[in-house]
Amino acid sequence: MARIGYARVSTLDQDLDTQLTRLKAEGCGIVRAEKIPGGSREGRAELATVMEFLRPGDELVVTRLDRLGRDTRDVLNLIHEAEQRGAFVTVLDPHVSTRGEMGHVVLTVLGMVAQMERRFIKERQREGIERAKVGGVYVGGKRRLDRDRIRALHAEGNGPAAIARAVGCSRMQVYRVLESN
Repeated sequence: MARIGYARVSTLDQDLDTQLTRLKAEGCGIVRAEKIPGGSREGRAELATVMEFLRPGDELVVTRLDRLGRDTRDVLNLIHEAEQRGAFVTVLDPHVSTRGEMGHVVLTVLGMVAQMERRFIKERQREGIERAKVGGVYVGGKRRLDRDRIRALHAEGNGPAAIARAVGCSRMQVYRVLESN
């Protein structure tokens, strides 16, 4: 029987330390972590690894249910998959576990609340962007690539792979920039 911790934050600039410390303090011998949005399971390689690794009697531990996911169906599917493997899911805040029947009910309600909270966040974000646009403050997201440099490197005869390495992006991004000329 192993206690396996899973920590997640949504963006690269957020900090995982608090979750990692708490999971280790709770006796998790293995802790997997990732920085990726929790709106769906897509692209969450560490979560997939944890789910694949679960064995009968193991316990998947998360600090809060929304760390597991913000979509009720995804969360319930994860819990179901863990149980199919004979494992349990425990949320530390508030402390709820699937070891007991009441834990299922509480986790279902918490999953719905997490999904509702995600919708509220997106709605507030959308409203804020609209207000900023009306006020002339919002001009869109910050460009992450130096498009002029990409074009200049291409004009010098560099190929997409070399440009991607020089700029620190994927070849596909280089192709998109070059096609947008």
